[in-house]
Order: sequence, then structure tokens, then C-alpha cells
Amino acid sequence: MMSSIRRSIPNAFTLGNLVCGIFSITFAMNEFFTTAAILILLAAACDVFDGKIARMLKVDSPMGVELDSLADIVSFGVAPAILVHSMHHPSVFLTLAFVSFPIAGAWRLGRFNIKPTVGYYMGVPITLAGLLVAVLALFSFSSPVFLLILAILMVSPIRIPKL
Repeated sequence: MMSSIRRSIPNAFTLGNLVCGIFSITFAMNEFFTTAAILILLAAACDVFDGKIARMLKVDSPMGVELDSLADIVSFGVAPAILVHSMHHPSVFLTLAFVSFPIAGAWRLGRFNIKPTVGYYMGVPITLAGLLVAVLALFSFSSPVFLLILAILMVSPIRIPKL
């Protein structure tokens, strides 16, 4: 029983990440942009702890890795894209950025999951890209151009050192 609970703790943080992403989407669609941005930041806190706790408890698993990636697509791909989309008047360019951002994030996560790197990230991590969008939204700034640039950087071959 205790072993089962111990294995569930990191996944609870991963699901917390996902719940924050889902609520961020809801708040952005209802024009509560600051709350939506804060929820993306909270999702990042959950994302940091799920992996650390899994390693600390020695309960990391392939299921946890996949669940984490799925939560990250929602919280740091879809939620920031909807946040930016909700803050602007519709346009073709906004739609292009809105679609490109989560697709690039999913591509980047897929690439990382099949070929992990040691000591560096290949392309900007989706978590960092989503956080940048959220932090700027806290200051009432959002830009489809910035969203598109981040999408390109996520799938680019640039190397970013791991901290």
C-alpha cells in the first residue's frame, strides 16, 4: 500500500501541472489573463517538483515521463497559445502563431523523448517558451510574432545548456 502511494506522488504533481494548464485555458478564454498567466507559472512549479520527487523517491517510470510530456503540451504549449490568442483581435498571422506554437512544442517534446540529450537541450524547451509567454502576459504584453519566434526556436537545432 505504501509503495503504491509513494509511486503516485510524482504523478499527482504531474496531474497538478495538467490541471493548472486546463484552468489557464479556461481563464484565458474568459479574459482573466493575469490569472491564466499565473496558472502557467504554477504549472511550471508542479513540473519542477514531479521529476525531482520521482528521482528522490526512486519511482521514475516510463508512464511518468509520458504523462509529463502530455501535461507539458497542454500547460506550456496550448495554454500560452490560447492566452496570446485571447489577448488579440483575430488575424491570419495570429492564427498561424496560435497553431505553430503548440505543434512546435509537441514536436520538440517528441524529439526529446526518443532522443534525450545530456547536458543540454536541443531547441528551447517547451516549459521555458511557455513561461516566457506567461511572464510577459503578466505585464499585459503578448505578441503573435514572439509566439512564432519561440515556436521556431523550440524546433531549432540550437543547443541550450541544462541548468
